[in-house]
Amino acid sequence: MESYAHINEEHFPVVHITFTGNASTDENFQVYLAETQSCYQKQQPLAIIFDATKASLPSLRHQKMQADWLREHKALMQTFCAGTAYVIPNAALRLVLKMIFSLQKQPVPFAVFDDLPSATNWAQLQLEKKA
Repeated sequence: MESYAHINEEHFPVVHITFTGNASTDENFQVYLAETQSCYQKQQPLAIIFDATKASLPSLRHQKMQADWLREHKALMQTFCAGTAYVIPNAALRLVLKMIFSLQKQPVPFAVFDDLPSATNWAQLQLEKKA
């Protein structure tokens, strides 16, 4: 199975989720959602950077699964997540994000950026605000 995303907690409390560019399948998308949830197991404040620079467009089914995940984990996110930064230089992927948020509102502060350094600075600022 080709990974849909790689999760890197090396710089915790900033977590980097980098989309690989591989197409979403039911299997790899479920793994991505489970691994995203595991970022919260420390039960400490964190900020997540989603780097969609190389992302492929997820299917409508997977967009709905992402929205359902946000709904199901709203309280967990509100308790521990200071914010989510999205690196999305692609206009089509920005529309996908809007579509997901139209199905389920993002429960924590978020911002969309064209580059990783800007997203990282914003994520650090959100953590400082939550501290």
